[in-house]
Amino acid sequence: VQVLESGGGLVQAGGPLRLSCAATGNTCSIDALAWYRQTPGMQRELVASITAGGSTDDADSVKSRFTISRDNDRKTMYLQMNSPKPEDTAEYYCNARYWRDSYSQIEAWGQGTQVTVSS
Repeated sequence: VQVLESGGGLVQAGGPLRLSCAATGNTCSIDALAWYRQTPGMQRELVASITAGGSTDDADSVKSRFTISRDNDRKTMYLQMNSPKPEDTAEYYCNARYWRDSYSQIEAWGQGTQVTVSS
C-alpha cells in the first residue's frame, strides 16, 4: 500500500481547507487510515483516524473543527479543516495501517503536505 497527500497550503485562520489522501496498491488490506501532523522539534501527533468499518476518532484539539471522511471505495480519505487556527500549522501526514499477512500489520506513510494557517 502507498499513500499520497494533497491539498495543503496557506489558509487564513477561520478559512476552510481540505486535505486528501489517495491510497494505491492492495487497498483491500487497509485496516485503518489516519492523519498525523508534526511541527519542527515536536513529536508527530494523531489528528484523526477512520477504521475500515467507518469508525472515526479525533484529537481533542480538533474536535468540532476537523472532520475525517473517506470515499465509499475506501481509496481516498479526506480531512476537512474548518475554522483552522495558527496552532494548526504543521506538516500533515497520511498513514495507512494494513495487513501484511494474516497475522501482522504494517504502516505506510505519505511524504506529508504543509499546512500554514495565518492569523
